[in-house]
Amino acid sequence: MNRSGETPTGKTPIEPPPRTTPVALALRLCLHALLAGLLVLAAVRAVADGGSRGGSVVAAVVAMGGVYAGGTLSPAVARSRRAAAVWLAVLGACWIVLLVLSPDGLWAAFPLYFLQLHLLPVRWALPAVALTAAAAIASFLLHGSPVSPGSFIGPLLGAAVAVATVLGYEALYRESERRRELIDELMATRAELAAAERTAGTLAERERLAREIHDTLAQGLSSIQLLLRAAQRALPAGSPAAPHIEQARAAAQDNLAEARRFVRALSPPDLERGSLAGALERLSASAPPGSDGSHVDVQFTVSGTPAELPTPYEVALLRTAQSALANTFQHAGAGRAEITLSFMDTSVSLDVVDDGRGFDPASAPRGGDGDGDGGFGLPAMRARARSLGGTLSVESAPGQGTAVAVTLPLPTGAAL
Repeated sequence: MNRSGETPTGKTPIEPPPRTTPVALALRLCLHALLAGLLVLAAVRAVADGGSRGGSVVAAVVAMGGVYAGGTLSPAVARSRRAAAVWLAVLGACWIVLLVLSPDGLWAAFPLYFLQLHLLPVRWALPAVALTAAAAIASFLLHGSPVSPGSFIGPLLGAAVAVATVLGYEALYRESERRRELIDELMATRAELAAAERTAGTLAERERLAREIHDTLAQGLSSIQLLLRAAQRALPAGSPAAPHIEQARAAAQDNLAEARRFVRALSPPDLERGSLAGALERLSASAPPGSDGSHVDVQFTVSGTPAELPTPYEVALLRTAQSALANTFQHAGAGRAEITLSFMDTSVSLDVVDDGRGFDPASAPRGGDGDGDGGFGLPAMRARARSLGGTLSVESAPGQGTAVAVTLPLPTGAAL
């Protein structure tokens, strides 16, 4: 297409025709029937009058009907505005001939208005409608009809009705298309939300299974192994029960290793590629923009000597950091946030601090804790910490940022 808007073939493309709705199809059929009926009426009246022009009128009617039928069946008219303009020009010329031969050709102006408004741009259609109305008015003078206000009002009123009808229908169609697009977007968003909820549910169930396996099977097998080892040491040398105890201890050890493998397989994907510290480091590096579109600088530090933590501990700390940062990005309007993972002698703690707008925890909605996400952020963090025997605290004030701290006691037994 060149800069003038024409294709290399010289045709000016038009927008694809709208989807054929039942209403549009009914209007189109009514337009065909209206023009055909008016042409037949003109031919019948010319033949019935018995005038010398009867044959010419019939020929003009046939010619105009043939041009009209050819244009409605031609794909080029629907694809190209230039082809549509040429077709309308030829059809208009046939109508002018009919108008000169018979005053009954005047009534064909009304369907021509609709064709011009439908196929031509508004800047061309309105002048074409005005010229058609002027030709219809001139036909009264040409055939010596008495001049009256109706001679002018009729064609002009018909043109006004056609313009209002077509432009009104197009406005309604555009509004309908906008609503359809909004509905499509809504349906797509609902599908994405449903997929996200399924994914979140799957991850939550995996975490729950990992926690249950760790808290029940793995801990039980670990205790059995320790008890069997103590029983081995208590047996006298050469005891016939020693081989059986050894087999039982080996079976418990193998099953404990298998339980640990299940827990690792069910851990969140963020922890599958490394340690908790690595997952928190990646979380800090991939921070999205804040609620106002500004960049949030997130720093991560580790305090103390890192120790291997049970998978449920790592999951709880990672999810707490993710939820706290989500609140920071979405609601705090912060420019800076810090994540600190601290390993102490008997506990491990995670602190997430930001310099955002803060809130008053005492006046926060019941169950919401000021997190602004419908009341599931901070309560979920507290539930995670409480399930592992830990605590979660929130310190904040309007204009002074927010600090979220979770502390978990380290397990006394072997780390899983």
